[in-house]
Amino acid sequence: MTAPASPAPAHDAALVSELRRLAERVAAEAADLVRTTSPARVEVAATKSSPVDVVTAMDAASEVLIRRLILEARPDDAILGEEDGHVAGTSGLTWVVDPIDGTVNYLYGIPSYAVSIAVVAGTADPETWDALAGCVVRVPDGRSWSAGRGEGATADGEPIHVNEATDLSLSLVGTGFGYASERRAAQAQVLTHVLPRVRDIRRIGSAALDLAMVAEGQLDLVFERGLNPWDMAAGALLVTEAGGAVTGLRGRGASPDMTVAGPVRSAGELATLLAGLDADSGA
Repeated sequence: MTAPASPAPAHDAALVSELRRLAERVAAEAADLVRTTSPARVEVAATKSSPVDVVTAMDAASEVLIRRLILEARPDDAILGEEDGHVAGTSGLTWVVDPIDGTVNYLYGIPSYAVSIAVVAGTADPETWDALAGCVVRVPDGRSWSAGRGEGATADGEPIHVNEATDLSLSLVGTGFGYASERRAAQAQVLTHVLPRVRDIRRIGSAALDLAMVAEGQLDLVFERGLNPWDMAAGALLVTEAGGAVTGLRGRGASPDMTVAGPVRSAGELATLLAGLDADSGA
């Protein structure tokens, strides 16, 4: 389990602040691009893992802008993006970016999609990276959540904190589903066991927003199988800097196999429930 973050070493504090400011600026500019230049009717430009895993022209345009702005400011850093893959760097830092998280919501005009930008040290593996800074901007209204290692988390500049731990029966839980029909069927079976144990389930359609909402206390918990590094990088840091925990199952860290986030005790209880259901295995 990734416990609430400890303060960054003193010699890293200035760098963390610099990286956080850059993440905030780039995410805001990308969100503004999406908000102000999207066509009246959004069309699918391509598909990825399945016919329902869509890409729009704006996904690509947003990522082009993000990459340009980051490399102008920090040309030696690596970038891992959803649309254009990995570009190597020499600094030991990697920017992990999702140009539009919640593309299907964007496609349908549902106002729950975001730009997510984080920077991590070490590997680009969620189980082993050291997240330093991140920002999630909800595109339609520009609400911005950001965090820096050891600096805490904010929403529109105001400090935020996860909810106090409570019984699962009183917890509002967010989740999401994969694109392949076999994965969806397996997740639906898990949900039949989770839903009776919690207050209710919410399906927002953007993992970055799910995690931001946990950090702010608008959701108690979130779990999802199949998240990619760019889906969780910024949001996971928001949760830990807001006093919560982000974990996988059976002692593992968060990974594409399973990500669980929320108050430390509650996240542990939900992870135990999900492990008993083998929610990280099968299709």
